[in-house]
Amino acid sequence: MSDKYTQAIEASKVITDDAAVAAAVAEIIDKHLAENKNIDTYKFLFNTIDLTTLKATDSPASVADFTERVNAFEEEHPELPNVAAICVYPNFAQVVRAVLEVSRVDIACVSGGFPSSQTFPEVKVAETALAVDGGADEIDIVLNVGNFLDGDYEGVCDEIQEQKHACREARLKVILETGALKTAANIKAASVLALYSGADFLKTSTGKEFPGASLEAAYVMCQCIKEYYEATGNMVGFKASGGVATTAEAVAYYTLVKEVLGEKWLTNEYFRIGASRLANNLLSDILGQETKFF
Repeated sequence: MSDKYTQAIEASKVITDDAAVAAAVAEIIDKHLAENKNIDTYKFLFNTIDLTTLKATDSPASVADFTERVNAFEEEHPELPNVAAICVYPNFAQVVRAVLEVSRVDIACVSGGFPSSQTFPEVKVAETALAVDGGADEIDIVLNVGNFLDGDYEGVCDEIQEQKHACREARLKVILETGALKTAANIKAASVLALYSGADFLKTSTGKEFPGASLEAAYVMCQCIKEYYEATGNMVGFKASGGVATTAEAVAYYTLVKEVLGEKWLTNEYFRIGASRLANNLLSDILGQETKFF
């Protein structure tokens, strides 16, 4: 007899045939990519960036300098929208909060034993709560991939729900680590579990140990978000992360979100790209000359 977790996964009608997913993605990109290659789209995409620094060498001084560049962007390019958020390790939330002067840029923190999700559930909850106390508006956690692949869906969902509770008013992004899940069937199952555990965003990847975002994974995730919205009325965001570095790559994800989820999702409340290199590449294409601002 299947449990409520398996039943929720089995009830989903999202396609899980990998070849069919690849064909659907290819058709969308072939039909619609060209129409989105324009300055307005590039400006929008810049405003969806979670500008990220997640290095072993990060320090209070380096993170403060990183944040100052976002402040400076507002002054030097008042005609352009700023990035959506600054994404850092949880111990730097207070640094960003102290230095950030721009009102429309959020503070995002990775948490919960990022990037492996391999630590005690109590530590994950504490880390999330401390990041929120430090000023985080958004929390990015990694779904427990090991437990998921073992079929411990209850354990996976319990961890997400506990961290969601620890977020209080902050929004929770759940990273599926699609490069480790590999198949459309696994990505669908993980998406369903995360959605019904209270995720405010589904995010593709950490960009660390495994392959990063793929359009095929994004397609399955967006279809799950759409199905969940139709069933519950709850809008959940989508974030592509891990290797999205060029303007062309960003436009491809924009195209997919636009065609699968629709215009309602074309706002940085519901669409993000996690990146460190993309910002300068988009800026270069917006301004028409090579720009290395960040």
